[in-house]
Amino acid sequence: MTNVNFVTQLHGNTKRDYLKRVTEYDKAECAAIAKKFGQDYWDGDRRYGYGGYRYDGRWLSVAEAMVKYYGLKPGDKILDVGCGKGYLLYEFTRVIPQIQVCGIDISQYGIEHAKEEIKPFLQVGNVTDLPYADQSFDLVISLTTLHNLYNYDLYKALQEIERVGKNHKYVLVESYRNEQERVNLLYWQLTCETFYTPQEWEWFFQQAGYSGDYEYIYFE
Repeated sequence: MTNVNFVTQLHGNTKRDYLKRVTEYDKAECAAIAKKFGQDYWDGDRRYGYGGYRYDGRWLSVAEAMVKYYGLKPGDKILDVGCGKGYLLYEFTRVIPQIQVCGIDISQYGIEHAKEEIKPFLQVGNVTDLPYADQSFDLVISLTTLHNLYNYDLYKALQEIERVGKNHKYVLVESYRNEQERVNLLYWQLTCETFYTPQEWEWFFQQAGYSGDYEYIYFE
């Protein structure tokens, strides 16, 4: 397993008012709505999630970095677990037009409102039971999805990612290194069920038999 950094800089570009998140609205009510992963979460008010998740090209640099790092080539197959609207997968097709992409997400709304160019390659499903054969993909990725699972489902999800990945795997999860980051994470998150320190994450990866790469995002 290797700690790599593809998204950290992009994550840091967003400014967050942590205190406002818990003082302006009923945080528990907002979280309950967000966890339905419907229109409110993706395209509703910011209090419920993204506040409008629209394509703006921001994921292109991440796709380019991953293609270079993993040595991807035409004909390779990529699976995005928790693909949402599929914007990152779309960027992979821009970097390598002959790449094969698949995406799966629990959100019916997210899939229905995905980028039109790759919508045919996406489906609704659960990370704990991926509908793919063993070693089907050259790269399996999962960004800001696994920490939305309870630990017993997280364990299954990591095993499923390991199972369907032939070569490379990469997951991005939320973490904290000190009490300030922990408090900020708790203030900001809406759908997070499992979050650990980096050391705990690595222990959990090992317990589940996950051998791929990982990246942590922190709320500084």
